[in-house]
Amino acid sequence: MAGEDLVELKFRLADGTDIGPSKYSPATTVASLKEIILAQWPKDKENCPKTTQDVKLINGGKILENNSTLADCTLLVGELPGGVITMHVVLRLPLSDKNNEHVNLYGD
Repeated sequence: MAGEDLVELKFRLADGTDIGPSKYSPATTVASLKEIILAQWPKDKENCPKTTQDVKLINGGKILENNSTLADCTLLVGELPGGVITMHVVLRLPLSDKNNEHVNLYGD
């Protein structure tokens, strides 16, 4: 019975490759999922996140907050029974340290 309550997820990277699928408890937090993604990140990828702060998870078009649980997040999509939910992984890598402390995107 306990296996039926688990949520099956895979994490889609920007290049179309996946991490997973694996099953998780609905009480698992987004922060915990980010730690799992860091641990399972393919070593042959050019851009690799160094911390969980470098990773953003998107489900149903929304960026997920670290303190949210899977139970909160999967309701956004309305999962299919027995289906695998795909969450998209976006990296937020730090800019290279060239003489600017920040980049002004608005030209002000």
